[in-house]
Amino acid sequence: MSETIDPKKVPIKTLYTGEEIPALGIGTFGSDKYSAEAVASAVYGAVKGGYRLIDCAEVYQNEAPIGEMLEKLFAEQVVGREELFITSKVWNDHHRDVEAACRKSLADLRLSQIDLYFVHWPFPNYHAPGCDGDSRNPDSRPFCPEEFMDTWRQCERLADLGLVRHLWMSKEGRSPFPSLSKSHST
Repeated sequence: MSETIDPKKVPIKTLYTGEEIPALGIGTFGSDKYSAEAVASAVYGAVKGGYRLIDCAEVYQNEAPIGEMLEKLFAEQVVGREELFITSKVWNDHHRDVEAACRKSLADLRLSQIDLYFVHWPFPNYHAPGCDGDSRNPDSRPFCPEEFMDTWRQCERLADLGLVRHLWMSKEGRSPFPSLSKSHST
């Protein structure tokens, strides 16, 4: 069995803009079981092995070591930045300051632009790092369309600033808001 994947043989998906992206990638969630360094090492190996889509999120607490690995991959000329499709997400407790969250992800990942930036969850509730999946915040609030649209408008500003290329919502296959399907792309 080959230890690498030919990126040209990976199925593709077409975004609303017509851009094609790999349908398979490496997810970086695992901070509940693996160290940030172990996840970053897995990313390094995956990219060397042919993976070209990397799904990140600030809440996973491993973007900084992943950024070190990306820098190493670029320096070793394993891939160029343009060969990768990198995602990240704004977490629940940063809905009121999306730009700061995005800039932190960019700095940690050592990138100038994120290819696809998600709203991780559509409501602004805090979950402490490392908390049990069943834990509930007593201060949680239900989904509020006005709050979500404020968060979304902040995301659109990221696209206007050139910090992200595409926007979408995580945890949703289709947008509950038809106007979001006209989201930004540069």
